[in-house]
Amino acid sequence: MRALRFDHFGGPSVLALTEMPDPVAGDGEAVVAVRAASVNPSDLKNVAGRFEDTTLPRTPGRDFAGVVVGGPREWLGAEVWGTGGDVGFTRDGSHAQMITVPAAALARKPERLSFEEASAVGVNFVTAWLGAVEAAQLAKDETVAVIGVSGGVGGAVAQIAHALGARVIGLGRARPDDGSPAASVIDGFVALDGSAQEIGAEVRRLTGGRGADVVYDAVGGVTTPAALASLARRGRLVVISAVSSPTVEIDLLALYRNEHRILGCNSAHFDVTECGTRLQRLAPFFDSGQFRPLPVADRYPLDDGGDAYLAVQNRVRGRVVICP
Repeated sequence: MRALRFDHFGGPSVLALTEMPDPVAGDGEAVVAVRAASVNPSDLKNVAGRFEDTTLPRTPGRDFAGVVVGGPREWLGAEVWGTGGDVGFTRDGSHAQMITVPAAALARKPERLSFEEASAVGVNFVTAWLGAVEAAQLAKDETVAVIGVSGGVGGAVAQIAHALGARVIGLGRARPDDGSPAASVIDGFVALDGSAQEIGAEVRRLTGGRGADVVYDAVGGVTTPAALASLARRGRLVVISAVSSPTVEIDLLALYRNEHRILGCNSAHFDVTECGTRLQRLAPFFDSGQFRPLPVADRYPLDDGGDAYLAVQNRVRGRVVICP
């Protein structure tokens, strides 16, 4: 088979298309023929050496969708999807013609989604689910403010929150595009063009002076002051990223007096089997049409995989997918 490989860290130019032996499923394993694999910003960071656990040489790529061609008999021919914090980091990833995963990680792809659409779901929706549902325990009739609502994770949080019966306020530089998954489920929007106090005041205005029960900050760092200013008493702040600076100042008096909680969420700590369990929970929402992935903006053959990474580096709108 062919695979994108890197044996040292750097930009997309370090990726090389390499011929490798076809994988064979061992005991408790399955081999998936990859039909589509999206390129995430974290894949770009991985190749650049931003993740300390990555071992080299390595095939990158976290998300995938494909067909089982080796492993347990009952899975042969099944259309599956997957993602994992170990995939592309400590085990070879999905930017290849085939990938080997534990059989326990297999999750059936929603029939409603194409392979390309399914490959664009994993990191975004698993990260959103882990933060909003498992960490913050967002509940019906609560309000969540989503910073970065137009992005992949932010849009996924908005859809999950809406499905839970929560009220959704989007925050970002600009409103989500008309027709986008997030645009149809947000109940209000706040532009990130003022001070933290001004942004917090606008969120409070939209919530009758109360503030948001949960703020899901998919940006972090530069937005942390605004996130904290937007919280209601006993509100929960979910942090998944830190842009510009990993260090912020926090008013500890305000933190404990308002009984705020700050919850870190790192999907990279959940392996392909643990993520497969979450994808099984998410699948019915996609099959019903209640959840929609971000649109696929660009498709690349494996031969042009480096160009796919460059497109993500250049911040193309929508998802970038490699089709081996």
